[in-house]
Formats: sequence, structure tokens, C-alpha cells
Amino acid sequence: MKYKDEKYEKADRGGSRLLPKTLSLILLCGLSFYLGGLYCGKNNVEVSDVVKAESSSLDVDDSPQVKSAVSFSECSSDFQDYTPCTDPRKWKKYGTHRLTFMERHCPPVFDRKQCLVPPPNGYKPPIRWPKSKDECWYRNVPYDWINKQKSNQNWLRKDREKFIFPGGGTMFPHGVSAYVDLMQDLIPEMKDGTIRTAIDTGCGVASWGGDLLDRGILTVSLAPRDNHEAQVQFALERGIPAILGIISTQRLPFPSNSFDMAHCSRCLIPWTEFGGVYLLEVHRILRPGGFWVLSGPPVNYENRWKGWDTTIEEQRSNYEKLQELLSSMCFKMYAKKDDIAVWQKSSDNLCYNKLSNDPDAYPPKCDDSLEPDSAWYTPLRPCVVVPSPKLKRTDLGSTVKWPERLHTTPERMSAVPGGNGGVFKHDDSKWKTRAKHYKKLLPSLGTDKIRNVMDMNTAYGGLAAALVDDPLWVMNVVSSYAANTLPVVFDRGLIGTYHDWCEAFSTYPRTYDLLHVDGLFTSESQRCDMKYVMLEMDRILRPSGYAIIRESSYFADTIASVAKELRWSCRKEQTESESANEKVLICQKKLWYSSNANSETK
Repeated sequence: MKYKDEKYEKADRGGSRLLPKTLSLILLCGLSFYLGGLYCGKNNVEVSDVVKAESSSLDVDDSPQVKSAVSFSECSSDFQDYTPCTDPRKWKKYGTHRLTFMERHCPPVFDRKQCLVPPPNGYKPPIRWPKSKDECWYRNVPYDWINKQKSNQNWLRKDREKFIFPGGGTMFPHGVSAYVDLMQDLIPEMKDGTIRTAIDTGCGVASWGGDLLDRGILTVSLAPRDNHEAQVQFALERGIPAILGIISTQRLPFPSNSFDMAHCSRCLIPWTEFGGVYLLEVHRILRPGGFWVLSGPPVNYENRWKGWDTTIEEQRSNYEKLQELLSSMCFKMYAKKDDIAVWQKSSDNLCYNKLSNDPDAYPPKCDDSLEPDSAWYTPLRPCVVVPSPKLKRTDLGSTVKWPERLHTTPERMSAVPGGNGGVFKHDDSKWKTRAKHYKKLLPSLGTDKIRNVMDMNTAYGGLAAALVDDPLWVMNVVSSYAANTLPVVFDRGLIGTYHDWCEAFSTYPRTYDLLHVDGLFTSESQRCDMKYVMLEMDRILRPSGYAIIRESSYFADTIASVAKELRWSCRKEQTESESANEKVLICQKKLWYSSNANSETK
């Protein structure tokens, strides 16, 4: 985990009085460009009524910081599903070993696109939650391959202008609800608030995660961009949490001991190969006492092997290898019935002590040089991340049950620099006040108009906690250069990910209804070109979606100027405390269609 030095060195202006006036002006403009990282239009920003609000909006003036103009062309229509860091156009440049070409490979600065990603022709505002869980517009995700290949397994089916999601899957073609009912019978902790967070590796169209939402369990559905075409985009179009990702050569962007449950339904991950690194990564991110659920090969091989194009001897061997590997990393068989097998990660230090004391143990215990929470471009290693013995209340059995855990100070709060119970309670209270103010400024917040929300630079998940009773979910993003607060987010029963906003996020275009920013431009402008951050926000924001940008007064007008070039309408509002140093921008993205379908992307 990288930590950001927030004490940036300020430019020395002491000698500027000795410079000629002309040179002084040039230096000041250059300094402004460096701080802003943004380009602004020459004209005043038009202040539109994005929503009706009780308070009167403030004028958005021409930016005093930057005077050079910027404009953005439209990308060509073949970029409508553009994912910069997982771009199939670039796959041939990377190796096929362990599917590394499907991992994040972001374009260099000189190859970044500076154009606006268009929606597909015929795009419509998404169907609203909860109806969206069962259907979406075909033109919003116009992919036929997955429909043709998976319709016999009831993943989805095309019905005139819509895709219908019957709730089926490879291992549950007759419906996900019955599948989860059986799982709950095997794991009673799914019913009483003990299990709150889950991850689904190889999620299909996220029917498992969608069903768990109705049962009070928040799931991150994970899948790569592969030949199944837009699994993650289907999930997000349905209003179900999802992110692009693959367990390959790098750690997943989550801290250790985070999820209460992990699930794989015939995800075809070779769990026992390459020293067991894939299963070791599941072990790392799973909370002590948490559950790993596997359905599909080699579970129930005695009755299923004929349909797997294999032999019973091969599947028996695979199952025995899996059992041995799980035991070696302190998993125990918890329950098994039909096609579902459940293992539980040990919360007993005795097992891990044996690992530490046995020099011949395989996989071995990870050495102390490998930070358990380091998860941004961190290579996988074939070793067991042992839970810290200092943590007494982080295992699943000791964690406060949902919903009480949301407002209970997590044990790992003390690991954050300056963190304690008082800071946590203050942050919790602060965001309740801010969320109430946001709803006055943006009345759509809290209604079925806003479902998928991203808090782009959260600290402790305060906004998500304040909105927990609304019909939405929040992806909490913690900067890979900030203090490591993401474990606190997960300990509260919320979900999130690490990310560096100098790069594109791991999602498809048009996947979020609301983006929230709290001081991101102020804190990151010296590292990232803010123009590209704004372009990335535009890429992942749905047409007619909103952005709430809370920034210093110095940056607010600059941001609004760039937003205008993105075809957003913005208005500037006071904060809840009417601070002179901080403003809130309420912005809305315009729905537009490509006018250069056959032109080249610039």
C-alpha cells in the first residue's frame, strides 16, 4: 500500500518581485496550470437548473487559474464499450500465460484518448431498480454472443427490445433462488446478519449477487473482460455491484481479511495450479471465519463427471488435491450437499502457528516483508497471508452483526494514522449531515432515479453509511496513494476497492448514476492530469447521470469549465456550513448520440 505525502512543497514566490512583469505573468500562469492540471473554456459557464433546489445557486465564473481553451471531440462509435486498461485491441501485446493479457494494462500518456465515449445508437435511460434486476434494454448492452451461448442455461434471453434475466446460471439453470436457499441451509450465518459482504469470482451476469441483495448481503461480482462479452456491464446495467477483474498474476484490489464469503460457481479457475496462488488470494481477502463456496468441478464429481468431458479418476484426483491444498492453508470442510461444497477459513491461530513453525510447510507462511493489504499492482506469491494475532475482533465470529456493525467502530480503525473511535464517530455524524444537505441540492438522491453510486475518494465509507436506507449501493474507492482506510470500510459491512485516479477505473462506460468527489482534485492535482480524471468520470457516468463535486473554491470554477466541454450542466452551491473555502458543484451529464459513427477516433 502506498502512502501519499500530503505536505506538498509550495512553490517559492519570494523572488518574483525581482522579475520583469512579463516574466512574472508567465510564471504565475505556469504555476496555475501545474496546480490545476485542467484546461478551461474562454467563455463563462452557463449555469443550468440541473435540479430544482431550495437554495439559490451561486454564479460560476471564468476560471482565474487557467486561460487556455480545451475541447473534446467525440470518439468513434466502435469505442462505445471502451475500457482503457482492459482493452481487447491491446491484448496481443501481452502474454497469454495465466491470462495476463486480461489484467490491467493502462495506455501510456501519449496514447490516451481525449474524446467523449458515445452511447450505442438507440440507448435509453436504464430501467429503474428493482425492475432492472430482471430486465434491461437490449440497445444499452447490445451483445448477442452471450445470449446465443448461454440462453440454454437461463443466464439471459432476448425478448424484442429487452434482455430478460430469468435468474439462471451454469450450476443453477432452474433458478438462482433455489440455489441460494440450499446454500443458506448449509450456512445459517447467511440468515442472521453474520455474513454481510461477499465476492463472486467469475460472476456471469451476477444473478447470485442480485439474489443476495434481497437477503441483506452485499456482493462484489468480479469478472474479466473476456469472450463472455460484458458480464460486468450486464451486472451494472441491472443495478448490481460489479467490477472488472481477474485472479491472474496480481492481487485483487482489496485489503486482507475483508469479505465474509467468497463464491465460485463453475468459474473454471484452476485452483490447484501454479502453487495454489489463486486460492491463496481468496484466502487473503477472506475474513478469518469466513466461508468459501464452490459449486461445479470437481465438487460432486461422482455424479457429474460424464458431463465435464473428463474421467472420474481425473476428477477424483482434482478433488483430493483441492482438499489437501485447502487444509494446508487452514481451511476446514464446513458443509457439503449435492453440487455445493463449503469450506471455512480458520480463525484459530493454532493452525497458522503450525505453518510458521514448519520450515517444510507448503504453501509456506508469507514473510513479513509482504504487506497483507498491499493490493495495487502487487504480484501474487505462493504463500499464506497469516491474519495478525493482534486483531482480536476482526474474525467473522467476533464481528458485530449487520446492521449494528455499520456504526460500530471497527478494530482496524486504530491502524489508520490518527484513527480512533472518536474520529470514526465524528466522521459518521459529519456524513449524515452532508447527505441530508446533498438531498436538498439533488432531490433525485434517495429515489429510484439513482441506483449505482461511486464515492471516488472516501475515507471510512461515511457517505455510503448515511445513504444505506436508500434504494442504492455505493462503490467506495480509496486512493492507492492515501492512508489505508479500506479495511475500515469493509469492517462496517460496506464494499469498495483501491484505485489510482491517474488511471482509468475497472468498469465499462455508462455504469454509474452518481459520482461523488470530496477534495479529489485538490489532493491529486499535483500527481494526475485532472483533464483525464474528468474524461474518465464522463466515461463511466451514465447519460443524464449526476456528479456531486465537493472542492475548494479555488478549483470549483475550473472544474465547472471543463465540465461544460464534457457537455455537462453544472451549478455551484454552498456547503452545509456555507464555507467560503469550499463549494459544491451539482452537475448532470447530457444524453447525446454519436454524430461521427464512421470517423476515426482522435
